[in-house]
Amino acid sequence: MRKFSIKKEHVREIFRSFNNLNVLIIGDVMVDSYLWGKVNRISPEAPVPIVSVSSKEIRLGGAANVALNIQALGANPILCSVIGVDIEGQQFLDLLKSQRLSQKGILKSRDRITTVKTRVIGNKAQLIRVDEENEGDITPAETNQLLNLISYIIQHEKIDVIIFEDYNKGLITPKLIHKVVELSRSKGIPTCVDPKKKNFLAYKGVSLFKPNLKELREGLKLDIDTDNINDLQRAISSFRVKQKFETALVTLAEKGVITNSRKVKEHLPAHIRSIADVSGAGDTVISVAALCRALDCNEIFTAALANLSGGLVCEEVGVVPISKEKLLDEALELEFIKN
Repeated sequence: MRKFSIKKEHVREIFRSFNNLNVLIIGDVMVDSYLWGKVNRISPEAPVPIVSVSSKEIRLGGAANVALNIQALGANPILCSVIGVDIEGQQFLDLLKSQRLSQKGILKSRDRITTVKTRVIGNKAQLIRVDEENEGDITPAETNQLLNLISYIIQHEKIDVIIFEDYNKGLITPKLIHKVVELSRSKGIPTCVDPKKKNFLAYKGVSLFKPNLKELREGLKLDIDTDNINDLQRAISSFRVKQKFETALVTLAEKGVITNSRKVKEHLPAHIRSIADVSGAGDTVISVAALCRALDCNEIFTAALANLSGGLVCEEVGVVPISKEKLLDEALELEFIKN
């Protein structure tokens, strides 16, 4: 890594500054449903385990998990999305209320169902996931309605950064991306993206683009040795320039993270962890990276902190937001942090 250092007090100041930020999150929301239990035998009906359910739980999921991470880091999230007019949609609104999250950016659609992901967990391991969803794009009328709402919020609130949290569930369309990026540029608001394959090439001109390695390979149809970091950096640089991103931040799972901009091209290795569940790690990474981008933090520090955060939440079973205290404690131990 290039010569770089940052003082512990500066890191603490960055974490304190998170508390002053307002974050607009645009993306597919869902209800994460959990069935927890024990497995003691195999079903006589099919070669599958029988889970004796001991508890049930529902949580905010998808882009709403990004909102939870932003909130856990001390900032104020404003979530913009569409839910169905159904029982699950009401459950989603009730969860927002219980978490003291704003409902001002949530639209209801009679043409869609609320996305629900049900995870069955037996003996502390996920056995199966069942998805209920409508993956088709929202209607042009709903897109316009959502754009009007987003525009109103940007005009009337202090927005420090915008996150696109794309889960391929139809909320984010090329038109929505183009209009929001155009509006954010006119207001000087940075935009950060956690992409999926469908709109992978539609995010031109954003501030920070954060795919994982699988999404990068699929989105660019990469046919290179992804173990070769130099080859990866060249491919990412070419893509970044073509798409006019300021920074590309690519997560590599157990191999760490790559940050790539005009000035900085670095690979930061992963930290050794006891991995329990990778669900939701990307939500945490984009949350941390976006807050750092809003504060115009050093790119290497941003990548290192995002890398740390993704690993930390993987130590927990299920989708859980980051612990700000744990993240700060580990951040202060990074090799380039000085007294």
